[in-house]
Amino acid sequence: MLYSIVGEDVANSLNDRLQARPAHLARLQALQNEGRLVLAGPNPAIDSDNPGDAGFTGSVVVAEFASLEEAQAWADADPYIDAGVYQQVIVKPFKQVFPN
Repeated sequence: MLYSIVGEDVANSLNDRLQARPAHLARLQALQNEGRLVLAGPNPAIDSDNPGDAGFTGSVVVAEFASLEEAQAWADADPYIDAGVYQQVIVKPFKQVFPN
């Protein structure tokens, strides 16, 4: 089943985010290599693809996991959590309607 994972950043997370980004991306790449990643990306803090020093306010991942517990465990192990980037992460089942 698909699950949405929404991480909300703490204020002024950009430096910590940049430090943890390679490890964060490696986990996403592994999901993609397994054919389980639907989409992933950050939420810019301003209306721009490249927000510069404004940074990001969070991230969204939609991926396939065997269970909600597995999705939650994957989210709990994100390097952004260990780096103090995320103040909150919400994991929910996700039903893709479009594109079909």
